[in-house]
Amino acid sequence: MENFTPYSALFGGILIGLGASLFMLLNGRIAGISGFLKGLLSNSTTAADKSWRAAFIIGLVLSGLVYQAFVPTQGSAIENTPPIILIIGGLLVGFGTAMGSGCTSGHGVCGLSRFSLRSLVATVIFLSSGIATVYVLRHLN
Repeated sequence: MENFTPYSALFGGILIGLGASLFMLLNGRIAGISGFLKGLLSNSTTAADKSWRAAFIIGLVLSGLVYQAFVPTQGSAIENTPPIILIIGGLLVGFGTAMGSGCTSGHGVCGLSRFSLRSLVATVIFLSSGIATVYVLRHLN
């Protein structure tokens, strides 16, 4: 963690919390990205519902690209990772969000703020799994 920057992390956390709170206040919905994507890909979702879901996901991608353009980084974490590992990781994340009925944003940000026991259990499990995975790959490999 030699590149840890507490101020940017704090600012990012505030923005995520503010965005999730405003989304809940203005739309009455939890800002769970896996649910947004699932609804976007569903045939039973209305066109109006699909449009805001698409706009939200496009906004997530574009905001990352804008940030990357204006804030130079020291390199990408994925630049030395074989593509097959990235694909397997993405599939495992998708499987986990389906199995856990939500993703880190839905459970970790929105669920915990609503004192959901299910979200607390899910968050503890995915954080523990992430910590164990990093430990195994960095220290036992």
